[in-house]
Amino acid sequence: MPLAAALLSLCASAQVLAEACVVHTQAEHLDVQVCQQNISIPQQLFHDGFCEPNLPGQKVSVQYVEQCPQGAFGVCSDAHVDNMPYRQDIHYYGVASDAAYLRPFCEQKSLGKWLTP
Repeated sequence: MPLAAALLSLCASAQVLAEACVVHTQAEHLDVQVCQQNISIPQQLFHDGFCEPNLPGQKVSVQYVEQCPQGAFGVCSDAHVDNMPYRQDIHYYGVASDAAYLRPFCEQKSLGKWLTP
């Protein structure tokens, strides 16, 4: 019975990390939308830090969802967070030509794998 409880606890922990946030930023001549799918970031840090960007002069809206919506032109899968042991998938929406600079950043800086859905 203790093994069953441990497995149930492990499954519950995995469900806690099944979360994402859609971040939409707008400013003059700027309209960007990304979705960050949490892989290994502690829930409170993900919610209060990663999903709450400080972008002066920009209107920022955040929506929490269970998983990122369809329609991304690219995904940086398994992106590593600088100087931290955390990982996330970053979904990019909007202007597909932005992949020209997002893909190299994903693969070289974030050590992720670029996916085209």
